[in-house]
Amino acid sequence: MSVLLFVVWDKSPNPWFIVPCASQLLHQRKMEKPWLSLMLISILCCLALCKGIESPEFAVIHAESDFEVRLYPESTWMTASVRDISFEKSTWNGFHRLFQYIQGANLNFSRISMTAPVLTSIVPGAGPLHSSAYFVRFYLPVKFQATPPLPLPELHLKPDKWAVHCIAVRKFSGYARDDNIVKEAEKLAISLSRSPWANFTTSESNYAYSIAQYSSPFQIFGRVNEIWVDVKNSGLEGCESSSVSTY
Repeated sequence: MSVLLFVVWDKSPNPWFIVPCASQLLHQRKMEKPWLSLMLISILCCLALCKGIESPEFAVIHAESDFEVRLYPESTWMTASVRDISFEKSTWNGFHRLFQYIQGANLNFSRISMTAPVLTSIVPGAGPLHSSAYFVRFYLPVKFQATPPLPLPELHLKPDKWAVHCIAVRKFSGYARDDNIVKEAEKLAISLSRSPWANFTTSESNYAYSIAQYSSPFQIFGRVNEIWVDVKNSGLEGCESSSVSTY
């Protein structure tokens, strides 16, 4: 099956965008062919940059050459929990369900615009044979922050409300893979251990760290990823405790 694309003129500041007309067909068939949904996800992510997409706001409160600490305000995310030994497979699995949700698989039948980043939080060794648990998260646009459309029950999604909190962030390029995310997380841990924030990482969250992905899978150059780790007790307002809701 081919994916038909139409170029549509809009009066927005970035007027050219492409509508994949196959998305409605996928929704009607309840996304029976996941590879089609993944193709559409990639197309939407690539083209969203042409219009500009929403991301959670933040303020940088500390910056060094290889990491920064950000203060994030309250926000709401939709979350898919996944148990697997692979970060990559879990991210695809979770976002496949989230993609159905934003395409209208919710009790309001609302279409929800793509946002960034796609955030995968990792709980190492939580399952049998030391398998991992993952929370794949989609940041809800501002218009849905207060009242998120409820997902269809079969998607097994939950809204995840975050209070004001601080996060240590390390950027890295390329693709986020099973074989490099741990190394990147270790680099952030080393940087934090040598900084004034050495004793401020929190152990109260249900996950060790998160991977934030901003780029489409089809984007080869200039990819942007981040490692996120919660910090607390810095003496700064909003950083006193880990305030991210978890399961």
